Amino acid sequence: MCQECSPYAAHLFDAEDPYTPVRHIPGLCSAYCLEFHSKCHFVVKYLTNSRTLLEACEKDGLHFCNIIDLPDQDYCFPNVLRNNDLYSNLGKVEDPKGCLQLCLMEVANGLRNPVLMVHSGDDTHRMFVAEQVGFVWVYLRDGSRIEKPFLDMSGEVLTTQWLGDERGFLGLAFHPKYKYNGRFFIYYSILVNGMLEKVRISEMKVSAHDMNLADPHSERILLEIDEPAANHNGGQILFGLDGYLYIFTGDGGKAGDPFGKFGNSQNRSALLGKALRIDVDGSSEDGKPYKIPPDNPFIREPNAKPEVFAYGVRNMWRCSVDRGDQVTQYGRGRIFCGDVGQNRYEEIDIIVKGGNYGWRAKEGFECFDVKLCQNSSLDDILPIFAYGHHVGKSVTGGYVYRGCESPNLNGLYIFGDFMKGRLMALEEDKEAGSWKEKNVCMGDTKTCSFPGLINQHHKFIISFAEDEAGELYFLATSYPSTMSPFGTVYKFVDPSRRAPPGKCKFKPLPVKVMGKKVPFVPRELTVLGIDVTPTRPPLEKIIIPTKPSGTRQSSKNKPATSAPEKKHRAIDVTNTRPLIEKIINPTKPSGTRQSSRTQPASSAPEKIHRGIQVDFTPTRPPLEKILTATEPLDTRQSTRTKPITSVPQKKHLRQNSRAKLYQRKTKKTTQPKEKQRNARTKEVKKVASHSRKSKLQSKQESKDTGKLSHKLSVKGPRSGQKTTPPKPTKPEKETKQSVLVQKTKKAEKDIKKPSSKPKENNKSKVNIKPKVNKNPKVNNKPKVTVSRKIQDNSKNITNIYQSKKRELFE
Repeated sequence: MCQECSPYAAHLFDAEDPYTPVRHIPGLCSAYCLEFHSKCHFVVKYLTNSRTLLEACEKDGLHFCNIIDLPDQDYCFPNVLRNNDLYSNLGKVEDPKGCLQLCLMEVANGLRNPVLMVHSGDDTHRMFVAEQVGFVWVYLRDGSRIEKPFLDMSGEVLTTQWLGDERGFLGLAFHPKYKYNGRFFIYYSILVNGMLEKVRISEMKVSAHDMNLADPHSERILLEIDEPAANHNGGQILFGLDGYLYIFTGDGGKAGDPFGKFGNSQNRSALLGKALRIDVDGSSEDGKPYKIPPDNPFIREPNAKPEVFAYGVRNMWRCSVDRGDQVTQYGRGRIFCGDVGQNRYEEIDIIVKGGNYGWRAKEGFECFDVKLCQNSSLDDILPIFAYGHHVGKSVTGGYVYRGCESPNLNGLYIFGDFMKGRLMALEEDKEAGSWKEKNVCMGDTKTCSFPGLINQHHKFIISFAEDEAGELYFLATSYPSTMSPFGTVYKFVDPSRRAPPGKCKFKPLPVKVMGKKVPFVPRELTVLGIDVTPTRPPLEKIIIPTKPSGTRQSSKNKPATSAPEKKHRAIDVTNTRPLIEKIINPTKPSGTRQSSRTQPASSAPEKIHRGIQVDFTPTRPPLEKILTATEPLDTRQSTRTKPITSVPQKKHLRQNSRAKLYQRKTKKTTQPKEKQRNARTKEVKKVASHSRKSKLQSKQESKDTGKLSHKLSVKGPRSGQKTTPPKPTKPEKETKQSVLVQKTKKAEKDIKKPSSKPKENNKSKVNIKPKVNKNPKVNNKPKVTVSRKIQDNSKNITNIYQSKKRELFE
């Protein structure tokens, strides 16, 4: 048996245990099996390929039935259908209180007080949703909405932003032959001459160029009815199976239908408080744009309006036509309506020809106007169901479910209450001819734990709807105002029992879309989405990485990066690693890499890049800790990276050179002549302010002491650093004196020819130039030059340099 027939199919095939062998034939009870074998044993070969079953079926029926019998006789067929404990709630999910649990699916949102949703009946399966302000939107089968509205009557519709205003665009109905004639009908409130309020029923046509757009100039007014008050405007229009248009009007408003001796509803000469029926496929002889159906009940009464089909209604809000059972067609053509009550009761009625539904004499099953209620000629029709205001205060009529996807709902009349937001259902007792209430509630988390399902909705239930396939919907909002954009459309889903796959498939006709489509974006949180753990933490806990791409950070061991540290840029590992190894490990060969696991990084980089696991050293170490690589002396450093010597530092050099030259005359150097010659041929390197040692002296010290001097000399003292003149007693300073002598000799040659350009040679030289600007030019060649800033205020520059030369040698 399939799921549609019984939820115990797994028991019938003994398949609830996955370790049991697969059965080809369901479990049959003994008596039924013997009867089956005697009459239908020849069909067994078409049901199974099991040799055991085929042989047993051919030899002995008793042996065959023993094989396919079930241990639990309650689940064998047909006992499973005869057991009341199993069969009474077959395929239904109910809570302990007997409430039928249903789930919902969100299909549209962002609507301004949606008052209705109908289909066009042209096999396109489009849905037309009308807002109270006067817009009608087209929704396609895929859930998207046409960007341009199908109809815009906002300029004609009378409505306000009052909470609960009943006026506006209230009704829409498509002609039964809309697919061929493109005609549809609307019902809305208008204001005439700024004073008189009316309801208008008009005919319109679809555009000849766009099937999703109405022709705004095609309106043909059929009927206008004066409204003495702002409430009780009715608004439902629909086509019955007889092809006539049914119009449901309110009693005129206020409270208790105070118009006339018996009220508008009991007055058959008034069009208010009635169910009207007209023929829109012709016109009458008296000039009306419609005809009166010949079988209307009061067509021959002189004091009655011929349009009246039924009367005695207060304010019918939402009516529907029963499609009938899909198999037996039972109930086909019945019209169900929800009639809003006054003070005590809300009621559901089935509209019949010529029926009197009691208002204002009765409200529900009880009397409202005692005098009218005691009139024996009332002969009113009682509602099929009524409920008190302790349950709800404003009924919203619904539909009888005749769809395919939820078989358990077949035949249930589902409706709701606008004020309380309660969903209800009625189940017909065909034998007794009565209707019983069936409680409907939202399923719990376990019941609705399927993709796309929700178990909650907005409170104010405005209307119900039925699509072309017979599935049911309802429209609700969280704030019942005409401009409130919280209107949502929900679809009923019964997860306890679904139709078999493929049974409810249909092929809609293609829809030609001329404009843009707005895709549907759900807003409601599904049941599955409620308990799912978020995939990402809150924004305040996100750690912003400062590491280069490809380097992973351990969030457990490393703290988050602070705000000042985020400014540091990531280090490019690709091109800087050989240079890093040369700076950090000067004694290693250039091709040897440093292991980040055995040697920790320096303290400075750790402070800068705190929170990042880095296996390399920054390319720029702090200036106060610059190290010298073990390069040959003839390897020259680019002058672009050298700092420019400031003017105070050069003055200090000139003062020290005077004492050093005097010492050079009085004392002989202890340095060998060969080393002095080498010092003259080599260029002048940068001298550190704290030692003033050249690389030549550093190399000599390494030979004498065996220690490597790795201090990198710089050009002049650093800014903010004091310079102390070297002691003349130390022999290692005498090499510096010889270098300074070379500077003075070169300066003497430059003084003799101040206007000529200095000649370049392999020896070290000093270009003394007059001060031209504040930024002295640095020679880009590998040789080091020292420029001196002298203000160009004197015209006799040559005499100034000669006087400086005499001062040096005095």
